[in-house]
This record gives sequence, C-alpha cells and structure tokens, in this order.
Amino acid sequence: MSARPDSPFSPRTVLGLVVVGGLAFLAFLWLIGAGLTGGNPNDGQASVGGKGLNGYAAMADYLERRGYAVSRVQSLASLKQPGLLILTPPADAEGKDLAEVVTRRRLIGPTLIILPKWQAMQVGQLNPAAKPGWVTLDGVQMPNWTEFYDDISLDLKPMRAGGKVASWRGLGTGGDLPSSENVLSGAGDALVPLVVGTEDGRVLAGYIDDGDYPALREAAEGYAPEPDPDTVDDTLYPLVMVFEPDLLSNQGFADAPNAVLAEALVREVLDGGDKIVAFDLTLNGYGRSQNLLTLAFTPPFLAATLCLLLAVLVIGWRAFHRFGPPLLAGRGIAFGKRALVANAAALVRRTRRLHLIGAPYADAARDRLARALALPHRLDGPATEAAIDRALAARAPDLMPFSAAAAALRAARRPADLLRAAQTLHSLERTLTR
Repeated sequence: MSARPDSPFSPRTVLGLVVVGGLAFLAFLWLIGAGLTGGNPNDGQASVGGKGLNGYAAMADYLERRGYAVSRVQSLASLKQPGLLILTPPADAEGKDLAEVVTRRRLIGPTLIILPKWQAMQVGQLNPAAKPGWVTLDGVQMPNWTEFYDDISLDLKPMRAGGKVASWRGLGTGGDLPSSENVLSGAGDALVPLVVGTEDGRVLAGYIDDGDYPALREAAEGYAPEPDPDTVDDTLYPLVMVFEPDLLSNQGFADAPNAVLAEALVREVLDGGDKIVAFDLTLNGYGRSQNLLTLAFTPPFLAATLCLLLAVLVIGWRAFHRFGPPLLAGRGIAFGKRALVANAAALVRRTRRLHLIGAPYADAARDRLARALALPHRLDGPATEAAIDRALAARAPDLMPFSAAAAALRAARRPADLLRAAQTLHSLERTLTR
C-alpha cells in the first residue's frame, strides 16, 4: 500500500492565492459599481475632463483651490443635488434632453450652461509626443439645440477682423479674447447681459430674466430691469448662459482676468449659497445609470456590504485553519455493536431473566464512581460503597445512600422495580460526577 502523497501547495501558498484572487475580484466589483470602467473624460471634448484648449479642467481646478466643493457628475440622479450645476453639452446634443435637464434643475438650484464652439482633434493622433488630451482647433460649429430656448438667437462672427485683439468686459473686470475671428454671442428679449464685447457690446454671457435674482441684477450693471412683482416666478433658480466658451475654457484661463471672471460669475450665481459646484459629464457621453452593484458601494448600503465582506473573511479564515481533510467525531457505539446490544437485550427479555441484570448494573455503577472519585483499588465492594456513601452524604445529605440504592436494585425482580431502582442509582451517579 502506497502512502498518501503530500499536497503540492503549502497552506501559505493557498492562503496567498485566495487572498489575492478575492481582493482582485472585490476591486473589479468596485470598479464596476463606481462606474470607472468607462473611457477617460480627457478625450478632447469640451468638458470638465478635457485638458486641451477647449476643455474646462482648469476652471474646475481653480474653483477647488479657491475653496469650492467641486464634483464631476456622471449620473442623472446626482443632478438633483443642491449647489451650482455647470453644463457643457456638445454641439450635437439633443435640445429636448437639455431642456428636460434644465427644467428640472431650475427647481433645485442655479444652472450655468457653457455653449460649445470649437471643432477639435486630439494631437496624439498626429504627434505621439503630445500630452494626453491636447487638441488642435480645426474649425467652429454653432450648436443647433432645437426646442431649447428657441427665442434666443446665436451669432458666430468676427469681433475685430484682421488679426486685431478683441476684448470683453463684465462683472467688474475685463480682458482679451484668445480669438477675435470667431466670437460666439447670443441675443434675445429675455436675455440680460453679464459679459459683453468691448468693441460692439454683443452679449458673450447673460442670464434669463424670468425671476428675481438680486445678485445677478446688480452684476449686470444697469442692463437688468426691475422685476415685476406680479409676473416674477420666485420658485425658479437662475439660468446663466455663457455663449463665448473661451471666457472659461483652458485656453482662456491662460489670462488671469478670465479666472477672476469665472469666480465672480460663480459667486454671483450662487448668491451667498453654499460653495458647491458640480460639472456635468452625462451630456458628454459619460453618464452611468444606478444599479444594484452601484448601490452596494454607496451609503447607506455600503455598511451592509462591508458587514457581508467581513463575514466572508471570517468564514474564509475559519476554513483556512481547518486546512486538510475534516476530522470526523468517533461514533458512540461502533458499527455492529448497537445490533449486538439490541439482540442481547431481546434475549434477556425472551428468557425472562431480566432480574439477573440488576446486580451487574449496580456493580458497574459502583466501579464507575470508584474511578471518578479516585478511590483506592484495594477496597472491596462493601468498603467501596461505604466510601461512596460518605462522599454522597457530604455533597447531598438528603439523598438516599448509594449502598441502599444498589441493594434495592440487586433485590428487585419485576421490570418496574428494576427500572425504578436503576433510575435512582443513575441519578445518584450523576450527582456525584457533575
């Protein structure tokens, strides 16, 4: 017979494999739940994730450094959070979807929309040495958002042709535009200017005059009329549109006045509210929907998830400490002996010799108690029973002496008397051995 070969893996190796595999699986689940399995927002789009000329990563970073709580929103449910929501939709966005988001949002908090203008291509496709997210501006394209504030018209034309520098002013500051050949502006009866072109007064940024917004009205420097108390809607938060994106883009943030303008614009829109700013990424194609896995890693369900993981860890640790084949408890009566005992008892009853088992049972009980009480082996039967009686009297003086119970069992003849005497003897034995 050959010996059983040893396991090729040590317990430490098995534990390492299980721990590494478990952590990798949990990390994968967390990535899926957190929505981090998608693409990189720094893909050349005009979004908060973009680090090219047309992106707004510099604005978000600047506001964070100025003490604002800035977040990047990737779910529609997060659009319901309080604070300022900044939308950077692409030129081909659906006007209906944009109108639905803005309509719901205006009952929750202020909204700022930065319109797109540039057509960009990532430089990495042409120059591998370029940093990720860098772009070249290949042209311009006005957004065509039908069914979204159709009463506001857009215009894209030069402000100062011939390579001359075009400038802007508003909110107590002013500066130059990076490009004067293609300047995007807006016009409409309900539009109140906040930032205008210095040369011709075209509206580069403004807010919709459909409510009472004291901070914005004061920042408009005389452009805003006094609201009519009978027609003003006090339930709406302000909606600000920045038509010229280079006022707030990374390209514009190369000049300090643009950073000052961005903070002033955010401050006036919030109007003394909490310094909370959320940049939307759902309209740029980076939205994710809520699912059970996402909820499992977000409060308040995160606590239940951690408890479940802790329980799994405890079970795994317990299983590791029982490494190898489990040890089975031995049987109280070995195979075959139960049948032997049953056959012997049936034989005693059939031969009507039940009265003969009383004395052996009493002797067996006496021997067990002698071993339990560590009595000397040299004692005979009566002396042993006398010693047991003394021990029983010291522990339970009210009970029948062991010698009397043993004598009653030896003298019993009927089954009922045998059973009663055996139960009494067993009770005394338990009293002494507990």
